[in-house]
Amino acid sequence: SVHVTCLPLLGPPRYRPPSPLPPSIESCCIQPKMNDADVSKQIQQMVRFIHQEAEEKANEISVAAEEEFNIEKLQLFEAEKKKIRQEYERKEKQVEIRKKIEYSMQLNASRIKVLQAQDDFVNSMKEAAAKELLLVSNNHQSYEKLLKDLIVQSLLRLKEPAVLLRCRKDDHHLVESVLNPAKEEYAKKANARAPDIVIDNKIFLPPPPAHANAHGPYCSGGVVLASIDGKIVCENTLDARLDVVFRKKLPEV
Repeated sequence: SVHVTCLPLLGPPRYRPPSPLPPSIESCCIQPKMNDADVSKQIQQMVRFIHQEAEEKANEISVAAEEEFNIEKLQLFEAEKKKIRQEYERKEKQVEIRKKIEYSMQLNASRIKVLQAQDDFVNSMKEAAAKELLLVSNNHQSYEKLLKDLIVQSLLRLKEPAVLLRCRKDDHHLVESVLNPAKEEYAKKANARAPDIVIDNKIFLPPPPAHANAHGPYCSGGVVLASIDGKIVCENTLDARLDVVFRKKLPEV
């Protein structure tokens, strides 16, 4: 046999309304409705907060920009100051160089003036001495001895067995008169045989200066001796000796 147990039929669930909250909790969770004044006040507070944040940020940016500006300004100032200092030093060097050049030019000009004055003085002395030389040949006795000494000196310089002698045409007879004594004196001083001396009767030394030809070639006296082949010449005129003396007295540059 089959035993069947019958369960009672269940109906639809019943609705239970929520239980009310305690008064304390309900007062905390439920806020009263805000009016327009409160909303406006809260908005103003938010605006002031945003403005304050913006001002602080702007101040930070301004301070940072001011610092960067001051740093860059200082760098530019130092760079320009360095450039000005370098330019000043360059111009100062140029001024110093210009001063040295001007001083050197003035010093050279002064030296040239001094040398020119010395040269003029030496030339004036030479001209005066040349005029005095013209008077030497007027005294025949002393001039004759001078010619002999000049011939001996020239022979000692040349030391040739035979020489050619030239003199002024006016001195020809004086040279002939002192020729043998000059040869003997040379032989004694040089301890050698007296050389053969040939007087050039075709070519003579220039005459003394004349007023008509003051700038032409002239000779104040003396002799010129040369080897027979003409390769060795000893110019022993009074004018040549005067030139040698004054060349030694010329101012050195």
